[in-house]
Amino acid sequence: MDIVNAPVLVLNQDYQPVNVCRVRRAVVLLIQGKAEIVENNGLGNINAITSTYPIPSVVRLATMVRRPRFQRKLTRLEIFNRDKHTCQYCRKEVKELTLDHVLPRSRGGEHTWENVVGCCFSCNRLKAGRTPAEAGMTLLRQPTAPPPTSFSVPYHYLYSHDDWRKFLPDTA
Repeated sequence: MDIVNAPVLVLNQDYQPVNVCRVRRAVVLLIQGKAEIVENNGLGNINAITSTYPIPSVVRLATMVRRPRFQRKLTRLEIFNRDKHTCQYCRKEVKELTLDHVLPRSRGGEHTWENVVGCCFSCNRLKAGRTPAEAGMTLLRQPTAPPPTSFSVPYHYLYSHDDWRKFLPDTA
């Protein structure tokens, strides 16, 4: 991956996550004095005409940015992020997941936050069109809608960016 296209976590003035941008944009914010480096993962430097800037991993904005809170949409990615890419039946953290309706749709189950979980393919086949109790399976945790937020970091970034975890509310 080209280093100027690597992701950088952008924090608000109060250290709340606001966005994920690229190194190129983060360095522009640093040069303009609109941000400061909070974490530097030691990948090297970017040379400008008059100075050298370390490649940032996390930057903090110099001024507060107000962002509205929104309810997350019910999508595959958001379900997998909520469940931390873990099968809710066998508790394995796997890359390949599918969606499972706790109460199957064929039995009147709805496609809602409270009825959909991330599940590995083998557990989904094992459960089939039954409820977890009928299949002899238990849920890791009861599915709920995530709280309204102004920003959510895609879960796959957390694997390669350990220095971001202390700034993200539900991963510390």
